[in-house]
Amino acid sequence: MNYFSSNFKLGILGGGQLGKMLLNDTRKFDIYTCVLDASDEAPCKIASNEFHLGDLMDYNAVYNFGKQVDVLTIEIENVNVDALETLEKEGVKVYPSSQTLRTIQNKAVQKLFYVDNHLPTAPFSRFAYLSEIEDAISNGGLEFPFVWKAAQFGYDGNGVKVVRTLSDLEGLPKGECIAETLVPFKNELAVIVARNAAGETKTFPVVEMEFHPEANQVEYVICPARIDDHVAKKAEDVALKVSKAFNHVGLLAVEMFQTKNDDILINEVAPRPHNSGHQTIEASYTSQFEQHLRAILNLPLGRTDSKVGGIMVNLVGAEGYTGNVIYQNIETIMKMDGVTPHIYGKKQTRPFRKMGHVTIVNEDLSEARRVAEEVKKTIKVISE
Repeated sequence: MNYFSSNFKLGILGGGQLGKMLLNDTRKFDIYTCVLDASDEAPCKIASNEFHLGDLMDYNAVYNFGKQVDVLTIEIENVNVDALETLEKEGVKVYPSSQTLRTIQNKAVQKLFYVDNHLPTAPFSRFAYLSEIEDAISNGGLEFPFVWKAAQFGYDGNGVKVVRTLSDLEGLPKGECIAETLVPFKNELAVIVARNAAGETKTFPVVEMEFHPEANQVEYVICPARIDDHVAKKAEDVALKVSKAFNHVGLLAVEMFQTKNDDILINEVAPRPHNSGHQTIEASYTSQFEQHLRAILNLPLGRTDSKVGGIMVNLVGAEGYTGNVIYQNIETIMKMDGVTPHIYGKKQTRPFRKMGHVTIVNEDLSEARRVAEEVKKTIKVISE
C-alpha cells in the first residue's frame, strides 16, 4: 500500500490536541487525513486535509465518515463502537479495534479483562448504582478508604475520587461504578507499547508521573522514571503482556502503580497517543505520534530510546479564569535552556482545562526537574 503522496486516506476520530500533534507527522509524511469532531473550533481543523463536523457517539456520523477512509484511528476513546464494528466487517481497517475499545470504554469491563487474563491489578468491586456502594458499606462488604471510579466517560481526573467517609460519596454520579482498594504506592508509572499488524512490538522507556494534589491531574511526566532497573523491567513486561492480551495494533499507554514492595499493578490503559508520551517529541528518536502512525499503517517501528532526559509539564487553565486565553510569561520560559512550549489551539480557557504542555530536555534529569518547577511557577494560563 502506498500511503505517501497518494490517494490513501487516514481517518481520525476526534479533533483535539492529540490529533493535532498526530497531524504534524502525517504532514511530514504527506499522508492525506480526514478528521471528525463535534466542535467547529477543534484544534485539528487547521491541519487536516478534510475536516468533518459530527458527533463521535452518533452511529451514522461515525459510520458515514469511516466509509470514506482506508484506515481509521482515534484520539479519544468515547466514540460509537457499534459503527466501528460495522466498518470492520465491511473491510475498513480500524485501529484500535472495536473489541479493544468496547473493553476499555467501561472501567468495570476493563478491570474484569485484567482479571480474566491474569494481569496484575488492584482488587475491586463492581456496582450498577452508587446506592449499592452505600449498602455494601453498611453491611460490611466494603471498607474505607477506597477509590470510586465512574465506569464510563471519565477523563483527566474527572470520574475518580478517593472515598474516606460516607460524605465523600455526596454529589457523585449515580450510575455504574467500581470501588477499588486504595493501593499504597511509591510511584505512578506508565509505559507506552507500540505494536504493528505484523506483530512487531516496541516499548518506550518507563516514565514516572507526579500528580497535582487537588486536580488529580498529572503535573510532571519524568523520563526516564527514577526507579531501579529491575522495577523498570517489571513494568515493561507487564505493559507488553497487556498489549498482547488485547492483540492491540497502534499505541497502548499502560498506567501503573509501583507498590511499597515493588509490585506492579495496572491502573488503566489508553489505546492511543497519551499525555505520558508528549516528551517523546523532543526527547526521543521517534515521537509517540510518529510511532502510532507507523504501527497503524503496519510500517517498521522506529527507535524508542531517548536522546536526552525529558520532563513534560502540563499547562492547564488557572483557577478563577474563564474566557479567551492568554499565556502569561511565555517569553520568560522560552529564554530558559531546553524549554519548548506546545500550545493546543483551544481559544477558551477554564480552570484545570488542558491548554498545552511544555517539554524540558537536559542531559541531567535533576536539572531538567529543577527547570520544570521554574516553568510551572512562571507561566500562567489566564483569560482576558
